[in-house]
Order: sequence, then structure tokens, then C-alpha cells
Amino acid sequence: MLELIIGTYGVLCWLLFKKFKLIPVTTYTICTAFLGGGVILLLLSIMLSVFHPVSHDGRLYGPIVQIVPNVRGTVIEVTVEPNVPIKKGEVLFRLDPQPFQYEVDRLQSLLKTKNVEVAQLTEDLKNAQLAIEEAKSKLIVKESEFDRQARETYEQSVVQQTQVKQRLDLAKSQLERSKTLLKNKNISQEEFDRDFTRESTLTEELTKANLAVSINKAKYESGTSSLAAARKEIEGLEAKERRIQLEITAEYKGLNPEVREVMAQLDKAKWDLEQTVVRAPADGYVPQVTLRPGQMAVPIPLKPLMVFVVTEKPMLIASFQQKAISDIKPGMHAEVVFKAYPGKTFQVKVRRVMTAISEGEILASGQLLSATAASDHGLVPVVFDYEDDVAALNLPIGAQASIAVYTDRVHALSLLRKIVLRMKSWESFVF
Repeated sequence: MLELIIGTYGVLCWLLFKKFKLIPVTTYTICTAFLGGGVILLLLSIMLSVFHPVSHDGRLYGPIVQIVPNVRGTVIEVTVEPNVPIKKGEVLFRLDPQPFQYEVDRLQSLLKTKNVEVAQLTEDLKNAQLAIEEAKSKLIVKESEFDRQARETYEQSVVQQTQVKQRLDLAKSQLERSKTLLKNKNISQEEFDRDFTRESTLTEELTKANLAVSINKAKYESGTSSLAAARKEIEGLEAKERRIQLEITAEYKGLNPEVREVMAQLDKAKWDLEQTVVRAPADGYVPQVTLRPGQMAVPIPLKPLMVFVVTEKPMLIASFQQKAISDIKPGMHAEVVFKAYPGKTFQVKVRRVMTAISEGEILASGQLLSATAASDHGLVPVVFDYEDDVAALNLPIGAQASIAVYTDRVHALSLLRKIVLRMKSWESFVF
């Protein structure tokens, strides 16, 4: 742009001073011409950079996926070729699956063992229940007539004790009501004395019933030593039954906890085995393949094994000075020239101005914030839409371009910007 303006102004001065001699050549006119040229050059530069800005760092940006394996292993095969289109799900490379297959086989065997253990618990529960029934039958056989009578007498005394308690509670309630009624003179003293006597009598009966229960219980529990051993055996068998029942019923989602744990470990091992085959995450291609069999692959995001380019329309982005973005609006007309195609100009439109830049990012670093350095310009990225003529160029991702945006202000200067942009494109033939 600078060369064009200076050249045009020089030709104009030559015509005015030399060719047609419309202006006399004096010290004053020469100084005025130089100063006027400088002012014109400065004003045009400022107005063009603000109202019709240009960016020379425009590029085509494509979506990139870093290929990092989910498991650790040794690469045994690389099936992908550089710059060859592949479909989603096709194999990129394979890791050695043997260590993961060993783990799957081990857990499958362990799962069978756990299932057998659960089946054995069910069988043990049935055997424990049968043993309890058999022990109770033996206890009944061993009981003598005295023992049975003692047990029946004890059970009857307990029933009688319960009945006396119920009658005593009722008599106490009736006595409390009688006290209230006697105080209000609603009943006679004779009726109150009758309720009091009934309550006292039942209290004595309950004392006798408690004593009878204690005596009969002692007689019942003082059976022969063989009966005590039989009862102790029944208690042990019942405790064993409860323990087995607890192990069986302690389930999670219908499965024994140990079986469920092994199944989860087996699912994880199968998933790890599947991850030994690394597949394409989408349609695209691998631009460079440096991976070779024998290399150790580790699941570390900072060390990808491949770079995968997704088959999507690349984004055309250019960075502009902040003084110009206030006039750049979505839908504005713009032109782009690529170094790969000198002398050709393509029409594009502004899609949007990025709403955030890296200079304004705040990271949780645990350190105090500091001011942005003066050397950081803070260029603002602008995204452009382009037509099929640009897409048909098959430009590589990262191709450099110069993009000029034509705003709605001082529209007459857009012609000068177009001339300068085309001159910039022609320079690519030489440089």
C-alpha cells in the first residue's frame, strides 16, 4: 500500500511540476509537496486500517483430534496410511492384547468359582435346616414325661401370669375412676371399697403368678444334661442357619456382592481388551504417521501417538487490531487472497467476531494476577464464511491468507484497499 500511494503521488507531482508546469518549482512548493504527501499518506493509512482493515495472518483451521490410547501396551501393528481418507471406526493401530486377555481369562475362572460358592451356600442352607429339624425331633424323643409336664406347666403359668396382669391393669384403671367419682360424691364409699379390695386381691394374685412362673421355669430348665446338650446343639444349628441365610440374602441388584464385584472387574477387563484396538474417532485422515510397531503406548494426553484430522469444512480465521473490530459486523463483505494462489481474489463474509482472547484469560494458578505486558497486542480473531470456490481449492490446513474487510464507513476508500490487496496477491508470484 505504501509503495502504491507514494508512486501515485510522485506521478501526480511530476505531472504538475515537470510535465505541465502548472506549479512553479520553488522551495516553498517543494516543501509543501513533501509535507502534503506525508499528511495524505498518514491519513490514508489511518483511515484504511480503521475503516477497511486488513489482516495478513489469516489461516485455514481444521479440527484436530489427538489420538491417545486408553490403555498401556506395546504397538504391534499400524494399519493407517498418511493422508488416506478413512471412515469412523476403522482401525488406526493395535496394541499387544495378550496381557489383557490373560486378565479376562483369570476373572472368568474366578467368576465361575464364585458362582459355585454361592450354589454351595444354598446347599449348605438346606442341609442346616434339615439338621435343625432332625435335632428337634431327637429332643422330643429324649424328653421324659416329667420334662414334658414341666414344660407344659411352665407354659400354663406364663399364660396365667399374662391374664392376671391384664385383669390387674383393668382393676387399677377402675380404682382411679372410683377415686374421682367418690371425690365428687357420685358413688358410695361401699362401691369404692369394693374396687379397692379387687385391686388388692389381683395384686396378690400377680405376685403368686410371678412366683409360680419362676418356680416352673427353674423346674423346666433343670432337665437332664442330655436335654441341655440337645438344646445347645439346636441353638448352634440355628445360628449357623442364620449366618448362611445372611450371606445368601446380602445381595446387590439381585446378585451376591462377591459375584457382583467379580463381574464388574470382568467387564472392566473386557473393556481394556477392546481398547487395544485403537479406531478412528470420526471420518478423516492422519496427515503424518511416525508410529511404528514396538513402540510403547501410554495413556498420557500430553504425549499423543497420532494427530487425526476430522473431515469437516476448515474455518477461515484472521486476527485484527482492536481499533478495527468495533466496525466489523457479521455479514460484512470481505475479500481473501491466498499465497498458494497468487493473483486470485475470493469473496467471503464475516461470520462473527470472537468474544474472548487469550490475553483476557484467568487461570486458577494459585498466584496473584498481573497486568498484561505492553508487548502483547491482543489481536482479536474474526471468523469468515466462504463459498465453494474456496473449498474447491483443496488448500492444506494452515494455509496462509490475507483478508480485507470492507465496512460501511468511508466506502470510497474500499477501492484503494482492493487495489492494495490485489497487489499483495501479485507479490506472491515473486516472494
